Amino acid sequence: MEHKEKQTLSRKKFLQHLAIGSVGVGLSSCILGDNAPRPVSQSSQNSESAQYRWRMVTTWPPDFPILGEAATAYAQLVRTLSGGRIDIRVYGAGELVPALEAFDTVRQNTAQVGCGAPYYWAGKSPAMQLFSAVPFGMNAQQNNAWLLGGGGYDLWKEVYSDFGLIPIPGGNTGIQMGGWFNSEIQHIEDLKGLKMRIPGLGGAVIERAGGAAILVAGSEIYTSLERGVIDATEWIGPFHDYRMGFSRIAKYYYYPGWHEPGSQLEFFINKASFDQLPPDLQQVCVTAGMELNSRVLAQCETQNAIALRNIQAEGEVDIRPFPEEVLETLREHSKEVLAELRESDPITRKVYDAYRRFQNQIGSWSAVSEKAYMERLFSLK
Repeated sequence: MEHKEKQTLSRKKFLQHLAIGSVGVGLSSCILGDNAPRPVSQSSQNSESAQYRWRMVTTWPPDFPILGEAATAYAQLVRTLSGGRIDIRVYGAGELVPALEAFDTVRQNTAQVGCGAPYYWAGKSPAMQLFSAVPFGMNAQQNNAWLLGGGGYDLWKEVYSDFGLIPIPGGNTGIQMGGWFNSEIQHIEDLKGLKMRIPGLGGAVIERAGGAAILVAGSEIYTSLERGVIDATEWIGPFHDYRMGFSRIAKYYYYPGWHEPGSQLEFFINKASFDQLPPDLQQVCVTAGMELNSRVLAQCETQNAIALRNIQAEGEVDIRPFPEEVLETLREHSKEVLAELRESDPITRKVYDAYRRFQNQIGSWSAVSEKAYMERLFSLK
């Protein structure tokens, strides 16, 4: 009972973050380090000697566990590496502008830095979704290889250059879970008529399968699922899902997260402001993002493993894989959705073709490396 009460309190705090952007929930030491200084949004943190005073707007509530904390960590790392020459004040979603206005706010140079995920800006260019999460696409490790070793980052910068922005990899959630359901998914027909909270390309695939993709604000997902407004929802992974309290109201927790096998996050900087920096400070801004690119994935993997064990220990949720038939059909629908996306415009076609070439190339290597190792590891007695 005591454990349940603690989880309920944790969920209330978590929802306060999503709804109004209240105080932090306390994983700051994970992202910032054990000696983390106070949040950079406090005026006392502004350096008197700073030559460049910037603003950062984010799509995350203030100090949102792991993802929002990365924004704070970025600002502090930039300050440290620059010797105090760059001072960034961080504004969580809703503090300066609404979450989904971050892109345009940085584009207009009202703020100089943004933090979010590329697929939030699909309305600006369909190609942006390909830098974030592709159904049945590459996982975090493969996606990182494409960006930093296979030319993907150059394409990403090319797409953002049309909007006067410079993107910087800013973390990855790793593969997500397939979602919480209040009914069994045994056959593809079980998705017909299903109302599921799932955005982006994954939502388009669900609709192709006969379901309905419903857009629900993060702060409203719990009550929507509890009251039957939606029949299922995906969110992020066990850590964030558990804090939302989904394990208290949903019967089934499915995997894998076919819709987001490795969701890439980002920082993005106004190009005019970036160009005003001397070369060493430009490198500081990029290097800080690359550092967080590693830290965020490490924390998501660590905390998801802990939270999954908690969910399993409680024994109230049926954690199961999607049936092969369902995954095979969803994959076929994904191919159809992505083929249509490819025809959106020339730059989307260019990015998609590069993505798919690299996925095929690295897939052959993964088959005899990571995949082969994991299969044999778990087959050993």
